[in-house]
Amino acid sequence: KLCICCICLGLYNNKNRKEKRKTKMASGQQWVLVEMVQAFYEAPAYHLILEGILILWIIRLLFSKTYKLQETNKLTEKEKEELIEEWQPDPLVPLVSKDHPSLSYDIVTGPPSHKIIINGKECINFASFNFLGLLDNDRVKQKALTSLKTYGVGTCGPRGFYGTFDVHLELESRLAKFMKTEEAIIYSYGFATIASAIPAYSKRGDIVFVDEAACFSIQKGLQASRSVIKYFKHNDMEDLDRLLKEQQLEDHKNPRKAKVTRRFIVVEGLYMNTADICPLPELVKMKYKYKVRIFLEESLSFGVLGEHGRGVTEHFGVNIDDIDLISANMENAIASIGGFCCGRSFVIDHQRLSGQGYCFSASLPPMLAAAAIEALDIMEEDPDIFTVLREKCTSVYHALQGTSGLKLVGVPLSPSLHLQLERSSGSRDTDQRTLRRIVDYVSLREVALTIARYLEKEERYLPPPTIRVLVTVEQTDEEIQKAVSCIKEAALAVIS
Repeated sequence: KLCICCICLGLYNNKNRKEKRKTKMASGQQWVLVEMVQAFYEAPAYHLILEGILILWIIRLLFSKTYKLQETNKLTEKEKEELIEEWQPDPLVPLVSKDHPSLSYDIVTGPPSHKIIINGKECINFASFNFLGLLDNDRVKQKALTSLKTYGVGTCGPRGFYGTFDVHLELESRLAKFMKTEEAIIYSYGFATIASAIPAYSKRGDIVFVDEAACFSIQKGLQASRSVIKYFKHNDMEDLDRLLKEQQLEDHKNPRKAKVTRRFIVVEGLYMNTADICPLPELVKMKYKYKVRIFLEESLSFGVLGEHGRGVTEHFGVNIDDIDLISANMENAIASIGGFCCGRSFVIDHQRLSGQGYCFSASLPPMLAAAAIEALDIMEEDPDIFTVLREKCTSVYHALQGTSGLKLVGVPLSPSLHLQLERSSGSRDTDQRTLRRIVDYVSLREVALTIARYLEKEERYLPPPTIRVLVTVEQTDEEIQKAVSCIKEAALAVIS
């Protein structure tokens, strides 16, 4: 009997607890409903209007009629054939006339050294970037021949896949030692060097300040980086300072974004398109003032400027550690193929994983690496060669001053000068034809010149048409005098 009483008491208590819980839930639901009504009255008018519009739109969608697309009539076989015959596809590439300058080649026979054979005629070479005359050097050729017999012709693989030879590591070590940096990395194609280095560091959202006269390889690197590009006027430090100040103000407005945004200045040591030297000391001051990184492209200045040919840093006496990355090709002064970047070890090592031209291209043929090493030996053994080159550059520069109808573009220390028309006809094609007639005129008198070529539709800032005059250490004073006389004579005959 006691147990039955206990069970009954327990059931009664459970029933009471359930009833209390239901009462609480009902009161809670009433309280939520009260809060909803209260919130409805307290909500702003625009909020209620927006919700009402959304509810009406949903109701309209639910009750709107559905429409079926009208079935198109099927074409007969005859109609299909007629449409096919009428259709004319757009040209894959724009039409180009057969007499376009890029389609008419001057054929070179033999090495393009001091004397060059063009279209069967021997000329004095003022058209090749063989500044130090190493292209036909006996020591360089013998070193390349020995390497060819040892390693074969090519590598058939990128550096990361059995494409790294001992001679590659030796060349990288020698370049780092020559430039007085911690480490260097070599590429198998000069153009791809800076074009691969820029996107290896600068990514989407980063900001790059670049000189508007930058060469085409820099432009392609900027395009591949997908960064924000801000161009400043050529060698105009006031314009660059203005852009950096504007960016500094934007960074103060959004400090969170500024913390993750990298900023770079990209310039050339000696500009390919203008033959001007960059004001490097001023750029270094701006680097530390605005906290940006400097990428320096030295394809023309390497092996040319400085007491030992180390480029624009040596020319101005700037500490090379102040430059974050230096790149150059080995296709000018060294007279080989490929390019290199040098700097601090942690900077260079990043390219071994992110430099597209390094990771995906077959490595530099060993014989060309061996030739570059021998060229470095010659440059170190005979630093007077750079003094000779500077003297000849200055001589040519002053001799070409005052050429009738032509304007000399560049600085006295540049081995790559430009001659452009003082008065343009207003038509680029007409100006190019005029300059071509001057080149042909001097070619008949056994002097080889060349017209600067550009991808006109691809260039960010297209330079005017020019004749490029290239100076080397092998040119004698008599040959320089003859070339200058021929150019002046041709200008008078063609322009006037």
